[in-house]
Amino acid sequence: MPAHAAPPPPPAAVTAGVPTPTSFLWGAATSAHQTEGNNVGSDLWALEVRPDSPLSEPSGDACDSYHRWPEDLDIVRDLGLNAYRFGIEWARIEPAPGRVSQAALGHYRRVIDGCLERGITPVVTLHHFTSPAWFRASGGWTAPGGVEAFARYVRAVRPILDGVTWACTINEPNMLAMVAARVGGADPDLVAGALPPPDQSLAEALIRAHHAACGELADVGGLRTGWTVANQTFQALPGAEEATREWAWSREDQFLDAARHDDFIGVQAYTRVVIGPDGPVAPDPTTRRTQTGWEFYPEALEAAVRHTAARIPTPILVTENGIATDNDDERREYLHHALAGLGRALADGVDVRGYLHWSLLDNYEWGSWHATFGLTAVDRRTFRRVVKPSAHWYGRLARARRLPGA
Repeated sequence: MPAHAAPPPPPAAVTAGVPTPTSFLWGAATSAHQTEGNNVGSDLWALEVRPDSPLSEPSGDACDSYHRWPEDLDIVRDLGLNAYRFGIEWARIEPAPGRVSQAALGHYRRVIDGCLERGITPVVTLHHFTSPAWFRASGGWTAPGGVEAFARYVRAVRPILDGVTWACTINEPNMLAMVAARVGGADPDLVAGALPPPDQSLAEALIRAHHAACGELADVGGLRTGWTVANQTFQALPGAEEATREWAWSREDQFLDAARHDDFIGVQAYTRVVIGPDGPVAPDPTTRRTQTGWEFYPEALEAAVRHTAARIPTPILVTENGIATDNDDERREYLHHALAGLGRALADGVDVRGYLHWSLLDNYEWGSWHATFGLTAVDRRTFRRVVKPSAHWYGRLARARRLPGA
């Protein structure tokens, strides 16, 4: 019997907590570059294999999900989840400017069909941090024709989206723009998790690209389009309220505002950033941390969805939330508190349409394999998947359609 098909221990029925609508998405998320492997045409691959690469490890074969996606979908189905977020890789679809790979389109269409055949709602991400190497070499998003190049790619993908009801245009554009500012020479000695303000010209180009993509997809029947934002749960110390508002606007709120008229907004929350009068304040040295060094703060999810709902009237889909830990009991603890907070927000009328855990798999975390976010462990040599106990716990909630009580 495959590892993912092993039955969980007999659970008590889930009867407490907050019920979710029958249409609520209970799922897990991945990205293309982090799981597929050998994404050799992408800008990040080019960075990973440079002799002077600043990244500690390359992605290599990753989780081999380009070939093992049916097994990944079986895990989602067998857990009782009804949604799976995955990425379409631009560098595979358009390996050279204007040259579209029908084989790559066919591959991703088979993944979509695989979801539908298993009763899984596909949530498709069109850009998850990586771009074709040729796009980066030509100047990227802010270059003349950069936005149009992305729109051309979206237009190429459009024919395979039949039956897809959720599409994320760009993942975490605020992170893209903030990382660009840091690479461009901003202060490197910032508190972890508190990046410099974004490159504003890049931020504005990404907003234009998002709107262009939404325009390309506007008349695809039944398709909801939006983008996802890295919600950082900025919290003000006494006297720092105005500083916090200014800090949050450039790093988060302008990207939320750009989604005001979208079909949905993707909320992605992991931890918080505390702001004092002089900027971000480091957590106390005794503060509990995750593998990434972030504060263990599952309450970030509730705060993020409430902040987003107060900012814009757009339906919310939690497209990422989770914890980097090698202790599965800690993962379950984090998830329990995060989902209980989501239940409180839902009970108070916040329009949340679903929850997608990051991540389905322990995968490549942008330069290293150290941080393990997955509901499923993956052997780096054999690619064998082993579903963790926390995944079965989460699956029981999904089958019962109930978010846990406090």
